[in-house]
Amino acid sequence: MDQFNGGGSLGPSGSGKTTTLMMLGGFERPTLGHILLDGRPVERLPPEKRNIGFVFQNYALFPHMTVAENIAFPLQCRRITGAAAEAKVKTALERVQLGAFGNRKPVQLSGGQQQRVALARALVFEPSLVLMDEPLGALDKQLREHMQVEIKHLQMSLGITMVYVTHDQSEALTMSDRIAVFHDGRIQQLDGPRGLYNCPANRFVAGFIGENNLVEGLIEGFDGGDALVRAPDGTVLRAPAVDGAKAGMNVMVLIRPEHVAVRNAGIEARQNIARGRIREIFFLGDHLRLSVSALGLDEMLVRIPAAQGEGLIANSEVELAFAIRDARILMA
Repeated sequence: MDQFNGGGSLGPSGSGKTTTLMMLGGFERPTLGHILLDGRPVERLPPEKRNIGFVFQNYALFPHMTVAENIAFPLQCRRITGAAAEAKVKTALERVQLGAFGNRKPVQLSGGQQQRVALARALVFEPSLVLMDEPLGALDKQLREHMQVEIKHLQMSLGITMVYVTHDQSEALTMSDRIAVFHDGRIQQLDGPRGLYNCPANRFVAGFIGENNLVEGLIEGFDGGDALVRAPDGTVLRAPAVDGAKAGMNVMVLIRPEHVAVRNAGIEARQNIARGRIREIFFLGDHLRLSVSALGLDEMLVRIPAAQGEGLIANSEVELAFAIRDARILMA
C-alpha cells in the first residue's frame, strides 16, 4: 500500500471496490499478489493484527453501549483499559466535535452524529490506515456534503491515510488526493482528481467521471502536434495528437460541456468551430445548460454562465467554439 493522504476507490456497483477494501482489511484473502502496509506484507494477517480502522455505511454501532463505550471497544480488544483508554476516548470525541455526547446512546444521535462516532471509533487506536466503505451513503445530500468536508479536514489534520470507497463521482473528486476507477474488477485509471477529469485514460473513465460529449470521428491527417479529425457532420476538429494515433483511424473526441462557448453569446472565437441548433435551454441559477444538435450528435451538452445566455432561444442556430487543448482523443 503506497503512502498517500486521501485515496478514493470509485466505480459502479459490482466493479470490485468493496472486494478490494475487504482484502485490505483482512476480511477477504487475495488469490494472488501481496498487500503491503508500511512496507510489510499483511495479506496473511487477520484483521485485528493489521492496525487498520474501518468505517461502515450502516455505522455498525452497538445500540446497548454509550457513545464512549462504542469508541472504547477497539481499545478493549487491544487490552487498553483504565485511564489510558479514557484519555484516548476523550481525545477521539473531541476530534469529531462530540465531546459532550459520551454518555448518550446511538439512538439519541442524528445520522451525522452517529457517523462521527463511527469515525472516532476507527481513529481511537491510532491506526496506520482507515478504510471507509460508502460511509455517507445513508445521509441526505446537504449533510453528506458537510461530512465530506469534515472528514477531509480531519484526515488532513491527523495526516492519516484513508481509502474511501464510493460510487459517487463528485464525492471522490472532492475528498481524494488520488482516485482508482474500477470497472469489471480492474483499475481503469489511477490518478489525481484533475488528471482523471481532464485526461481520462479511456472511454469508460471519460463517461463515468463528469458530463462529456463523445464525438465519433476519423483521423484525416496531422498538422504539427495536432490531429485533424472529421466529425460525422463533416466538421474537421483539431485535437492534440496522442501516442498510437494514425491517419485513417476511427477515434472518439472528448469535449467537456463547460469548455464549449456559444459565439453569439459574446464569446470570442476559439480554434474549433462547430455549427448547431439549440434544442433546449435549462436555467440552473448560476449557469445555463444547453442541449444542441451539433457535430453529428443529436444532443451536445453545453454549459455556460447564465450572464452569457442573453438572447439565446430554443430552435435557433448557433456557433460553438472550444480550444484545441480542450478536445481530447480517446482510442480505447
